[in-house]
Amino acid sequence: MTNGTQNILIVEDDQQTRDLIARYLRGQSFSVSTVTNGMEMDRYLSQNRADLIVLDLMLPGEDGLSLCRRLRMDAATPIIILTAKGEDLDRILGLEMGADDYLAKPFNPRELLARINAVLRRQSSGLPPTASRLKFEGWAIDLRLRELRDPEGAQVLLTSAEFDLLQAFCERAGRVLTRDSLLNMTRGRPGASFGRSIDVLVSRLRRKLDRTEGTSMIKTIRTGGYIFTPVVKEA
Repeated sequence: MTNGTQNILIVEDDQQTRDLIARYLRGQSFSVSTVTNGMEMDRYLSQNRADLIVLDLMLPGEDGLSLCRRLRMDAATPIIILTAKGEDLDRILGLEMGADDYLAKPFNPRELLARINAVLRRQSSGLPPTASRLKFEGWAIDLRLRELRDPEGAQVLLTSAEFDLLQAFCERAGRVLTRDSLLNMTRGRPGASFGRSIDVLVSRLRRKLDRTEGTSMIKTIRTGGYIFTPVVKEA
């Protein structure tokens, strides 16, 4: 997985934390670039490609939440947010803005490495099962290219976590899926402490899929899960 071809961009204003992350990830054969604020991040991304961004929320100038929101407007680059507080509100807001994962400070660099590997693995894995293209209610999802197109044929930008969730729903349409099972299929970390992250992802996915107010393709089940209601067929 860590073969040196993947570039990690670290956006962190604290030098000690920034240097610690960079040194550790370089030791794991990643290519690592570092910046200290949003302006430097914009300048870097205008000339370079990042395979994943590690983004601190507490930054001088434009904060991490605002940067995350901007990044999600035109790119699906995976984002892992760092928060000093470790409070649920920070994590939930980060996920709402489009982050793929989060990690509270202080953290063990090995834990960050595990999160990075998991996110990159989800993004790079096409996981083509029996069919590589599926359709539902005019929508089309390409599992190899990891693309979603709406009924008009326009591509809908999804984060890697959102795509994994949609794929899990499509491959198990009509079945009730618990939060734990969805966590297993998408984030790889089952447990009640991460249950809210699935709710946030479902909310984000609903906003992108549902075109009629008051209706949703993803129904909430009172017993603690969700069901994807459209009929899904091979395209």
